[in-house]
Amino acid sequence: MLQYYEPDQRHLNPDRDYGTPPSASETLVELTIDGTAIRVPEGTSVLRAAAMAGINIPKLCASDNLDAFGSCRLCAVQVAGQRGYPAACTTPVADGMAVTTQNDRLARLRRNIMELYISDHPLDCLTCPANGNCELQDMAGVVGLRDVRYGFSGENHLQAETDASNPYFSFDPSKCIVCSRCVRACEEVQGTFALTIDGRGFDSKVSAGQNQPFMDSECVSCGACVQTCPTSTLMEKSVIEAGQPEHSVVTTCAYCGVGCSFKAEMQGERVIRMVPYKGGHANHGHACVKGRFAFGYATHQDRIREPMIRDAINDPWRTVSWDEAIEFAARRLRETQARYGRESIGGITSSRCTNEETYLVQKLIRAAFGNNNTDTCARVCHSPTGYGLKTTIGESAGTQTFDSVMKSDAIIVVGANPTDAHPVFASQMRRRLRQGARLIVIDPRRIDLLHTPHGGEAMHLALRPGTNVALINALSHVVVTEGLEDQAFIDQRCEPGAYQEWRAFIVEARNSPEATEAVTGVPATQVRQAARLFAEAGNGAIYYGLGVTEHSQGSTMVMGIANLAMATGNLGREGVGVNPLRGQNNVQGSCDMGSFPHEFPGYQHVADTRVHQNFEAEWGVTLDNEPGLRIPNMFDAAVAGHFKGLYVQGEDVAQSDPNIQHVEAALTALDCLIVQDIFLNETAKYAHVLLPGSTFLEKNGTFTNAERRINRVRRVMAPIAGLEDWEVTMALSNAMGYPMHYSHPSEIMAEIARLTPSFAGVSYNKLDRLGSIQWPCNDAHPEGTPTMHVHDFPIGKGHFAVTEYVASNEKTTRRYPLVLTTGRILTQYNVGAQTRRTNNSQWHPEDVLEIHPSDAELRGIRAGDWVGITSRVGQTVVRARISERMLPGVVYTTFHHPETGANVITTENSDWATNCPEYKVTAVQVEKVTQPSAWQRHFEQFDERQHQLLKPVTSDSEAANAPALK
Repeated sequence: MLQYYEPDQRHLNPDRDYGTPPSASETLVELTIDGTAIRVPEGTSVLRAAAMAGINIPKLCASDNLDAFGSCRLCAVQVAGQRGYPAACTTPVADGMAVTTQNDRLARLRRNIMELYISDHPLDCLTCPANGNCELQDMAGVVGLRDVRYGFSGENHLQAETDASNPYFSFDPSKCIVCSRCVRACEEVQGTFALTIDGRGFDSKVSAGQNQPFMDSECVSCGACVQTCPTSTLMEKSVIEAGQPEHSVVTTCAYCGVGCSFKAEMQGERVIRMVPYKGGHANHGHACVKGRFAFGYATHQDRIREPMIRDAINDPWRTVSWDEAIEFAARRLRETQARYGRESIGGITSSRCTNEETYLVQKLIRAAFGNNNTDTCARVCHSPTGYGLKTTIGESAGTQTFDSVMKSDAIIVVGANPTDAHPVFASQMRRRLRQGARLIVIDPRRIDLLHTPHGGEAMHLALRPGTNVALINALSHVVVTEGLEDQAFIDQRCEPGAYQEWRAFIVEARNSPEATEAVTGVPATQVRQAARLFAEAGNGAIYYGLGVTEHSQGSTMVMGIANLAMATGNLGREGVGVNPLRGQNNVQGSCDMGSFPHEFPGYQHVADTRVHQNFEAEWGVTLDNEPGLRIPNMFDAAVAGHFKGLYVQGEDVAQSDPNIQHVEAALTALDCLIVQDIFLNETAKYAHVLLPGSTFLEKNGTFTNAERRINRVRRVMAPIAGLEDWEVTMALSNAMGYPMHYSHPSEIMAEIARLTPSFAGVSYNKLDRLGSIQWPCNDAHPEGTPTMHVHDFPIGKGHFAVTEYVASNEKTTRRYPLVLTTGRILTQYNVGAQTRRTNNSQWHPEDVLEIHPSDAELRGIRAGDWVGITSRVGQTVVRARISERMLPGVVYTTFHHPETGANVITTENSDWATNCPEYKVTAVQVEKVTQPSAWQRHFEQFDERQHQLLKPVTSDSEAANAPALK
């Protein structure tokens, strides 16, 4: 009888299909396989049922992540009472079925099938890069094939040319057995449909696009085809060059907020390839081009490998020991405080570093610096999420698992482009859309998700930038005035007084689709149709990104989204929810760990007496109970001469923050800037102390993804500079006079658990046992909380918030008639420091400006022209790309390349509640130009000089002869 295994046991061997414990509603079927009795859910294939019983049937075209196909016939079995030899992968079980998987007839049949495959396959196994990891070779051994009777005269595929156009993998059609696994993976797993089977019969072959090279096709290089290929037809170039890895370590990707799990497959301490881990609860064995292939930056020649110091930014760098660098930094910080006061220094944590490292930085600032001047780059992306969700539903995080989308009937995507920014989750969403879920995209730009083949309806509400709140109010107006509310949910789960106040506001005529049409540009008929589609769906889910939060009304819009979810009863179960898509790998974690100036870890306010006492008792020091400075306040105070010292870990404010010229002025005014990073980034060019950082491959710790999932980060190689990031922060704290003594990040997590209620039950042992945990994890939820707010909200009743639409201060005029909005692209990541140092730059070597044909024609602009983008605060120059993805009057660019200076032109307008910058609305003019902007010329000169100064010197005589800034 089959035993169903517990989740922790499945985690230990994810490659075996143990099956899922049946639900009460499932019908079980009893059968025998090779005499073994087994009970499995109705609809299970014979192949899977056998695997669940530990019986392995030979196969080639079957894969546990793909639908059954039945093309290879290698999994043929005998079923008592049936004629022929059915394929086990496509044959469903039946009650009383008796299956035989091994006998002489089946063995002969399988050998004959394998012989046909091998007859059209190169016999170069000794030199084949897949040797030692080839399913075709393995299956030939399993079926006992020893001789091939068929010669190679006549037509075959052995002379087909290899396609090496993709920088990360090659396609060798001479080794292809046309099993279709790559084609099916591209369709079923990735959802791109870039691969097809071209031709018929013996002429069948795998084709990318219209018989194009992979690099010219619609392939997004996710690697699903490479991973599923049973031969070396599709093979990583790193394996071809270095050979097969010999061991692996499971860790977590350090790119976007999906938090994919990977097996880093190694030779010693050399990473050969990153393979998506099937046991990863966020990605289930899938990946994107960044996580799968773009890991080469970790060993790039540009890595900072030794600590460096200098007295002023016009001095050359001096390479020093860790001890000297730490002492130099601590002395400068102490001198700054002695001269300018305790509040004159602060720090910025990173959304790329681990929870443990981020926790230590904010602890350093509060306990060693003696103030609350700590902030994070999450400020400039998702701080409105924290404010808006905490106000309405009481918790500063998304409500669901990623898997929840597979039970959604209607999906709203607001201000997000998942296929570029969160591609693995986008693939999962695409699967649900093909199954029939309805899609509503609210975005000024037409995103790729709208091009997905849909089983259900798809709508695009192309609103004007900055009018999100007016549109969400109009959607809610339709829900209320047409009686589409979930009144039972509202009565049971929400504050009646707040609801009545909101309802009275939302039914006002000024919030109707007809009234808001002039503001948003979205036809009233579309708004009404979208509202009905969402409200009448069984399960409605809302996913949003930076196009919601990076506005002057970002917090208001988040509250508006929560209002709509509560009004329609779409909280507290699978398939629904309010789901912020976090940009960087640990944005959620950096917020959870107390990076904000007004909150300790766990979003506990610094002025709360009880909380304050808990932290003072644990840390053994008196703490400030007044909120400190946010990043914009730090910059303003630096320019004013009051703020003089800054410690920045893993963040590049000189590229990512708005109004770069103001940021540069602030950094230049500092007496002590300490930058801890893996490269000489734009911020580090203004630093006095440069401390080498460590990549995710060189450290232990945890990341928390957008679904609140805490994942282990495991060190796979020694830190290039000798220390993990948490060890550097600890050393700086000790040098500042506040002792920290940890021997491993697990000890830091134990301290976090003692002080943070939502992490109270988290430990490394539990993470290793369960694979991952979604907080809150405590006595009430000892193994975490996949779905939030099932019965109630942390604040008791849900709070409807009145969301008045207030137009942005950033207005278009005759001088600045266009609106610039910014975003990301699939192959690059954030400020590009990592991806620009990989072959990903072959796809996106520069930032470009997308401009509508009508706007381009009016200005005489053609594709590829250099164009100047001028705003009220600055100008930059990029190439033009003519595109109809935006509305007329809207232009779009990315910010992955520092020389572009996209944030030279973004203003300091920000969200009214959190100071999150309004990156998405900048009034600009665009015109043809012939030379770079003044800022870009300055950037080039400054960059060149700083790289000259990076050549380390170790003596006074060398320093005297080094180039100086003029």
